[in-house]
Amino acid sequence: MTTTVDHVVVGGGVMGSAAAWRLAARGRDVLLLERFAPGHANGASHGSSRIYRTTYASDDYLDLAQEALRLWRRLEDETSSDLLTITGAVSHGAGRTDLSAIAAAFEARYVPHEWLGADEAHERWPGLRFEGDVLHEIATAGRLDADRSVDAFQRAAVAHGAVVRHSSPVHVVRDRGDHVLVDTDSGVVRARTVVVAAGAWTSRVLDPSITLPPLVVTQEQPVHAALRDGFAASWPAFTHQPASPHPWPSGTYGLLAPEGVKVGFHAVGPVTDPDRRTFRPEPEQLARLRDYVEQWLPGADPDRLEPISCTYTSTPDHDFVLDRTGRVVVAAGFSGHGFKFAPAVGRLLADLATDEATRTSPRFALHRARTAA
Repeated sequence: MTTTVDHVVVGGGVMGSAAAWRLAARGRDVLLLERFAPGHANGASHGSSRIYRTTYASDDYLDLAQEALRLWRRLEDETSSDLLTITGAVSHGAGRTDLSAIAAAFEARYVPHEWLGADEAHERWPGLRFEGDVLHEIATAGRLDADRSVDAFQRAAVAHGAVVRHSSPVHVVRDRGDHVLVDTDSGVVRARTVVVAAGAWTSRVLDPSITLPPLVVTQEQPVHAALRDGFAASWPAFTHQPASPHPWPSGTYGLLAPEGVKVGFHAVGPVTDPDRRTFRPEPEQLARLRDYVEQWLPGADPDRLEPISCTYTSTPDHDFVLDRTGRVVVAAGFSGHGFKFAPAVGRLLADLATDEATRTSPRFALHRARTAA
């Protein structure tokens, strides 16, 4: 059986759900297909917490981040949801070389911020220790509730007329020139354009004729660390890039979540098959996170850690893929820092799918020269 719609969105994580919202809000006929049941933990869009911040020096990312803030608030209004809690965010560490450039970008865009010394920052937030000068993004950074966000995008899409189907895996997306065919368990769907935002499964659902930058899927392992008594006050979101040499596999990120302080290394997990993940914590990485918490987070208990399992799908340069080829729009490679941009990415994907944008930034192109960060 073949059904026909204007637009199919493949993937009901945060990016696909945002795209469905923005497409449906334009009065388009939209079908969102998600391979798993609602609230699943198989990809990169689940859990209670993600960092929202505008701590970038690149105009491409700053444009999306600032647009996203407005659209997060619009989504909250449309769905009567509380999604984004402003906590501020701090960046520190002698290994972070771009903080001055970020501060200059903040100045140019009137983003409220301040510089603090390490001792001054520790006095303000005693649950954290700091290294070097600290850049504090005061009023435009905080915590997003990931599960609620995905649900809100889908509810908003449905309110605008979209159809959302869970437990509906897509086998392959084929561009036929004047239309696209989407093969599913329940038949073929014919669409004017298709947005593929399938995360770790992106390469598997696209017709092999569509070439992508190499996408590497890793199983990442942050933790929730229990708070020590007396440290329940609000914390800023934080990133820390220690001076080299240091014993950690990467810099770290963290934020206060309902379950405790979430903290993790960035993009250091083992390569995995998304259909064959173990979900088991890696003992060596868990031990290093324990040591990090003990040294740098005096407000958290290093002996009370709850491991979390999620995936990253990363490009070689850690920039996103947001582009169109023929009648297929591809959103992929969010490399562990994409969630915050979701509503603006959804708008851009909708533009590409409806011919309101004919090209993307070279940074986000399917075929680009840069292959290293």
